[in-house]
Amino acid sequence: MPEQSNRPTRDAYAWFCDMPTRWMDNDVYGHVNNVTYYSYFDTAANRYLIEAGGLDIHTDPVVGFVVSSNCRYHEPIAFPDPLEVGLRVDRLGNRSVTYGLAIFVAGAETASADGEFVHVFVDRASGRSTAVPDKLARALGKLCC
Repeated sequence: MPEQSNRPTRDAYAWFCDMPTRWMDNDVYGHVNNVTYYSYFDTAANRYLIEAGGLDIHTDPVVGFVVSSNCRYHEPIAFPDPLEVGLRVDRLGNRSVTYGLAIFVAGAETASADGEFVHVFVDRASGRSTAVPDKLARALGKLCC
């Protein structure tokens, strides 16, 4: 496990959402399985786009495709730990956004895990990359560090 000082703290993130753990998140070793952290990242990023950016995942002509992700694990978490996901924007380009994310046990000052997640925005009809829609760019701009 990394040193405590290498773990991100809450003040590095601009937006938070609650993320409950589920019984099925635990693996046979009794902690949340590594792949589940990516689900938490995906849920938080898309929740922000829907709530703050007004993204309609069913009808908007542009969707975000994940093209890259990584996660660093600092300490195990397990059901029934209540979690919070911290989100920020590390880079906002013309066609993509790079998020910085961290998983915190509710109320903890340091992250149990942190990572990066990249969305490329794609025209739903053609499948080609396209500009970040203005409404999403405005919302994402509020999270830039």
